[in-house]
Amino acid sequence: MPADRSRGEYGYSRGVVWPMPEPEPEPEQEIATDGERRRRRAQFLRELNEAKALRDRVQPRRARAARMRRQMRMRTFRW
Repeated sequence: MPADRSRGEYGYSRGVVWPMPEPEPEPEQEIATDGERRRRRAQFLRELNEAKALRDRVQPRRARAARMRRQMRMRTFRW
């Protein structure tokens, strides 16, 4: 049975409209903008770390539980 696009994967979409992806850049453009790609990636990683730190400050109990899970994973990891 074909999927009904109006419902979405997990039910009705509640009117959410997702933006269309940007078109792929030209191949010669990619070569020229390697430095730009690295700057964008660095900016993304900075913002990601900032968002994680904010989430840890806002939800200290969840952050502590995540730290404990990470520690337990590292303790039980075999080299």
